Amino acid sequence: QVQLVESGGGLVQPGGSLRLSCARSSTIFGINTMGWYRQGPGKERELVATITSGGSTNYADSVKGRFTISRDNAWKTVDLQMNSLKPEDTAVYFCNVRTWGPEYWGQGTRVTVSS
Repeated sequence: QVQLVESGGGLVQPGGSLRLSCARSSTIFGINTMGWYRQGPGKERELVATITSGGSTNYADSVKGRFTISRDNAWKTVDLQMNSLKPEDTAVYFCNVRTWGPEYWGQGTRVTVSS
C-alpha cells in the first residue's frame, strides 16, 4: 500500500521559513500532479500548490511569491518551501498525489505560525 509521509512542520515565528517534504513509500504509476493542501482551524481543506508531470506549477493566490513547490526527477519527493510565513498560514499541511486512477493523501504535518 502506498504511503505518503510528510515532514518538516513545526512552530515558527511570523516572517520565518519552513520547508515541508513529502516522500512516497513505493512506486506510484501514472502520476498527474503532486501537491500540497492545507486545512486551517475551522476551515475547509484548500489547495496550496501543485506541480504537474510536465513541471508546471500552480499556487493559491494567498501564497504566491512566498511558497515554492518542487519535486525530484524521480517523483519520489515533493517539497514546499515556505517563506515569509504569516499567522494565517497556520494549518495542517497535507501531501497529495493524483494519478489517472487512485488519489493519495498523506497524514498531514502541522505548521503553526505564532510569536
